[in-house]
Amino acid sequence: MISQFFVLSQRGDNIVFRDYRGEIGKGSAETFFRKVKFWKGDESDEAPPIFNLDGVNYIHVKVAGLLFVATTGVNTSPSLVLELLQRIARVIKDYLGVLNEDSLRKNFVLVYELLDEIIDFGYPQITSTELLKSYVFNEPLVVDAARLPTLGPAAMFMQGAKRMPGTAVTKSVIANEPGGRRREEIFVDVIEKISVTFSSSGYILTAEIDGTIQMKSYLTGNPEIRLALNEDLIIGKNGGSIYGYSSSTGGPVILDDCNFHESVQLDSFDVDRKLTLIPSDGEFPVMNYRMTQEFKPPFRINALIQEAGAMKAEVIIKVRADFPSNITANSIMVQMPLPSYTVRVSFELEPGTNGNTTDFKEGTKKLEWGLKKIVGGSEHTLRAKLTFNQESHGNIMREAGPINMTFTIPMFNSSRLQVRYLEIAKKSRTYNPYRWVRYVTQANSYVARL
Repeated sequence: MISQFFVLSQRGDNIVFRDYRGEIGKGSAETFFRKVKFWKGDESDEAPPIFNLDGVNYIHVKVAGLLFVATTGVNTSPSLVLELLQRIARVIKDYLGVLNEDSLRKNFVLVYELLDEIIDFGYPQITSTELLKSYVFNEPLVVDAARLPTLGPAAMFMQGAKRMPGTAVTKSVIANEPGGRRREEIFVDVIEKISVTFSSSGYILTAEIDGTIQMKSYLTGNPEIRLALNEDLIIGKNGGSIYGYSSSTGGPVILDDCNFHESVQLDSFDVDRKLTLIPSDGEFPVMNYRMTQEFKPPFRINALIQEAGAMKAEVIIKVRADFPSNITANSIMVQMPLPSYTVRVSFELEPGTNGNTTDFKEGTKKLEWGLKKIVGGSEHTLRAKLTFNQESHGNIMREAGPINMTFTIPMFNSSRLQVRYLEIAKKSRTYNPYRWVRYVTQANSYVARL
């Protein structure tokens, strides 16, 4: 049970606000934003998703740069509220096509209508895009997506010689194309978030993949879909050694466990690894999976920090891309905490480097190295000279690091899970909808110790 729901912009503007029970003061949104913006925690610079302030529980998620927040004065299940906030964001995106501040402001009547059906007196009711169609009648005002920053991985993919448009999945599930037609399309994304921890010598200490097969359908009539995965897919650890790098050198793909959407039929999955389903309107996960078998990580990080005088030190960070040269990683950010007595940092990049950024965040004592893109097989090096306001007394290694890295790699997945083919039940000989299957790998936690 929740008392209030509201959506805030990055500036703290209140875009959507609904008070369901009248138990909490109207200034809760401003109180929440002030607390989050100036959060000071023991272990993190960012506010946790759940915290209590003056007897009010604030639960929030950040989606597309927007803060989706729920408040409650009672002891409710935090995981339930977090899931509810995620589903609200997903439903709004399904109906508006693109989720951002502009689309919310232009479609606030539709958004409030959705909220009235999703939540009743603080209790969740309906979170299914398809079921809400029977109760929601407002049409969305489409935002010109061509001038908006792309959301998600849609703009980063190539298939053959055709580039997928950045607005490919920024359409409303209830809005038609100009002229009243609907373009028959279905999108399947295999999205993997990897967590890897390296030792100081470069060896893998922990490695894990959290993956999902995400589907969004614009097919009329909800035809039956057949999705074929790797024939040698194994569920459970019985298929190979956890230390054998089996997933990087060929052989079967071994997943620890997986779960499926309620619409998926698994009648023949154990035999031929085929999933059969009738896709509902909106975006939904067909399959979630987890893999802890050792795999070849896409990047190797090596770092060295050593004293260069009584009050100086030098840091050398090397990043190597261990994936094919026809693949390019985007939006790479390397961060490294420095000793608290660091006062100045000067950077030295490789000659001919373009698109790289370097910065020293004096408030948090963090070194930041941004790379616009990295081509597979390449290696990049950063040198940084540190100046201290006191002698380190040999404590540099204990006070610096670990290094954290974030990135996105389109058309690449570390687990080697593949969609062999995507079949759509034909309604006629001329029925030939567009099928898009894309892959993307992102860093969930990519850490190298010093």
